[in-house]
This record gives sequence, C-alpha cells and structure tokens, in this order.
Amino acid sequence: MFASLHIASFRWYAAGMAGSNVGTWMHRVAQAWLVLQLTGEPFMLGVATALQFAPMLFVGPWAGALADRTDRRRLLIASQLALALQAAVLAVLVLTGAATTAVVLGAALVLGVVTAIDGPARQSFVSDLVDRRTLPNAVALNASSFNAARLIGPALAGLVIAAWGTGVVFAVNAATFSIMLIALLHIRVDSGPRADRRRATVADGIRYVSGHRDLTFVILTVGLVAMLVLNFQMTIAIMSTEAFGVGPELYGVLASLMAVGSLTGSLIAAKRSRTSLGLVTGAAVTLSLGTVVAGLAPGPAAFAATLMLIGVSALLMMTGANAYIQTHTSAQHRSRVMALYLALFFGTTLAGAPLVGWIAGTAGPRAGLILPGLLALASVVALRIWLRRGDRTRPLAVQRHGSAVRVALAA
Repeated sequence: MFASLHIASFRWYAAGMAGSNVGTWMHRVAQAWLVLQLTGEPFMLGVATALQFAPMLFVGPWAGALADRTDRRRLLIASQLALALQAAVLAVLVLTGAATTAVVLGAALVLGVVTAIDGPARQSFVSDLVDRRTLPNAVALNASSFNAARLIGPALAGLVIAAWGTGVVFAVNAATFSIMLIALLHIRVDSGPRADRRRATVADGIRYVSGHRDLTFVILTVGLVAMLVLNFQMTIAIMSTEAFGVGPELYGVLASLMAVGSLTGSLIAAKRSRTSLGLVTGAAVTLSLGTVVAGLAPGPAAFAATLMLIGVSALLMMTGANAYIQTHTSAQHRSRVMALYLALFFGTTLAGAPLVGWIAGTAGPRAGLILPGLLALASVVALRIWLRRGDRTRPLAVQRHGSAVRVALAA
C-alpha cells in the first residue's frame, strides 16, 4: 500500500502535501465563514467559490503548457510562495479589521488563479518522482492525504475560528506552505524532457488528446460524471433539509461519511499496482448508480450507507483516471493533458451545479440525484461504446521485429 514512500523524493513531497492540504482546507472553511460574516448572503458565498475554482477552466490549460516548457519543481516553488503570500496578506487584513467583501473576493480570485497555475505542475510532478510501476500508488496516496486533510482541516478551522477568529486561520495556512517549500528544496529530481517552447502550446495539447481515443474517453467520462453527480455539497444539504427534515448536526455527519468513503476509496486504490480503462469505467458506473440509489433512499440511514459507496467509487474513478493519464501520456505533453483534464473536471462541475439545483428545485430533492445519476450512467455507456467502435475500426498494421512479424492495431 505504501510502495511509493520507499522513494525518498516522494516521501518529502508527501510530507509537504500533508501539511499543505490541512492548511488549504482550513483556509476554505475560514473564507466561507468570513464571506457570510461580511455579507450574510449565501449568493456571495457562491460568487467566492466560483472565483476560486473558475480560473482552472480558463487559466489551467495555459498553465499546463507553461509546466511542460519549464522546470516543474521551480514552478511549484514559485506557486507555493505566491499562495503563502496570499494567505499572509489576507490574514493581516482580517486581523487589522481592513478586510472588506471586495478584498475577500479579490483574495479568492488570486487564490484561484495561482492554484490554476500550480495544479497541472503539481499533478504531473508526481510522475517525475516515481517510476511508472509505482505511479498509481503515489497518485492514490496523494488522494488519501487530500481526503484525510478534508476530515481534519475543517474541524481544526472551526476550533481556531471559535477561539481566535478567521484571521488566525489564514495565518496558519500561510505557515503550512513552509512545510511544502522545505520539501521541494530537499527534492533533487530531473523533471523530464522539456517540450519545445514554440510547439508546447494549448492547441498542440488538444491535438494530442484528440489523437488518443483512450485519453479522450477518460477525460470526457470524468468530466461528464463530475458535472452531473459530483455536486454533493449541495445535494446532501437539499436531501437533509427537504427529504429527511433533519438538522445541521446530522447534515454534518452525512457530509463527513462521504469524506470517510472518499478516504477509504483512496486507500483501496493505493493497493492497486496498475490502473486501466476498465477501472475508470467500472468506478464511473458504480458512482452513477450509487447516486440513483441515494435519491431513492427511504431514510437517513440508507442514505448514509449509500454516501459511503459513492465516496469510494468517486475516488477510485478520479485516482484511476489521474494515474491512467499520467502513465499513458508522453512526458512532453503530460502537464498539458493534466491541465485539460483538470479544466474539464472543474469547469463541468461549476456548470453542473446550477443544472442539478434547477432539477432539484423543479422536480424535487430526490430528482436532483436520480435524473443526473441516470444521465451520467447513459454518458459512460455511450462513451464506452464509442471507444470500442474506434478500437474495431482502426486499420491493421504489420510491424516487423527481427524475423518475427506481429499484427497490431495501428496507433
């Protein structure tokens, strides 16, 4: 389960990410709390969330090209310094009483832009630290770290906010980036062959993906499923209040159970030595069906059990997709392909939230899970049929290896 931790460079990286992930989750909770304190309007919280994640859609592909042309380690050092500075400035402004709604929204936008630049380099940097055989394990352990922080960070943020306020949370987050910076300074690794500056463009990355049906399948599958069913922060709240009529305490328990399922899924993925299109497909189908079942759950107990299954399958799908892309993409294109994957993932999720909200508001809370789940299932099946038809229609090519002749599908 911990094979990749035998590699010294990855151990440093994993330690840095563990500290940084906790700080990041603390920051997100504090930012949401601060926006509500300043405005009292849930709509403004939605604006802050959009400002934080929308840049991945617009800046991410360009950032992927940048990561393919430059030293990813140095780029990560620069992005971590920028993220630390953003958190520190926000901490000072909050602690001195100078933070306004415009300041907080501006800080959320800066956070979103820097994170979009950081994301493709951070994801593809894992491939520089481990070999192909241990990459699926490393990706899964990264996901485990993220989901463990997802459980720990919000709880710590709540305690710190109650004791000292949101400003201290931002200061703590700024300090956690020092852990990642120390780790990056200790890592000495070749980030792989650099792509030619003139040819390492976003358009070239799109052409590369469109020329590989398996990569197109993975990216479209995860993007569509994310758009339709990965809106559980909203759907859990709607089901809790409108379908089951429970209070905030049980709502918090339900949200935590899904996080526990996600952590379990990442640990299961860590035991696998390889990934495949079958794993991505199976996890996506299970996630879609689980969403339908969640919408049919008769009570909170059945709903909670289904959320655990959903958390496991969602993480298996995402870690499987991440590892597949990184192990089936050339080193010169890896960051751009990861950037396109992240852009579609976050972009479709942002687009899907209003759609799912409209379905739930029009047809009821259960329909907000059942209909998107069925649409996601149909999308996965259609994409898999498209992939198989493409495999059957590719022409046969004869390749000679010494005296042997092999017939293979043309790439």
